[in-house]
Amino acid sequence: MSDSVTFWFDPSCPWAWMTSRWVDEVSDLRGFEVSWQVMSLAVLNENTDVSEEYRAFFPRALKYTRLVQAAQELHGQETVKALYDALGTRIHHEGNSDADSVIPAALAEVGLPADFARYAESDEFDVQMRASHFDGINRVGQDVGTPVIAVNDVAFFGPVISPAPTGDQALALWDGVVAVAGYDGFFEIKRSRTRDPIFAPALVAAAE
Repeated sequence: MSDSVTFWFDPSCPWAWMTSRWVDEVSDLRGFEVSWQVMSLAVLNENTDVSEEYRAFFPRALKYTRLVQAAQELHGQETVKALYDALGTRIHHEGNSDADSVIPAALAEVGLPADFARYAESDEFDVQMRASHFDGINRVGQDVGTPVIAVNDVAFFGPVISPAPTGDQALALWDGVVAVAGYDGFFEIKRSRTRDPIFAPALVAAAE
């Protein structure tokens, strides 16, 4: 029986994006399906003391989260993943911080109409978005961020990795993470990050 995997992400988070590329690789190699669900850095930090610079980023992040949730509600999982890929390529690989150009290009890539962009500015699906967010975060606690992964109902934050491994290395990391997360008494292992996200050159070239 294949693993049941759920992945919660904020489209704006480069670390979630990096981890998602690894999960993509492993799901292809192991043949399991991933349920892609949104969480929100804006919601996570709405009542926390963060810098004004970081808080100023939340409205843009919220646009992407709302857009992906609308895709979930109206078109389902297949469109969620395609839209996340299209957004992430532009946000992270191309370094585009202009939502007004990222969103139309991503919608066109996945075949959604241009007027679907209205959902980025709408709170129509905020109840569902917040429910998805808290479904993920309540499994791991409020003192973490994105991504959250659940494997066979065992949830954990991360891993935070750079770059995303491939092939046998990706599988070895997956097996190790799932093993420690599967121990009921395991809670945390961490070291300080010493590098920024490293995006694969092949993916950068493909996005150009």
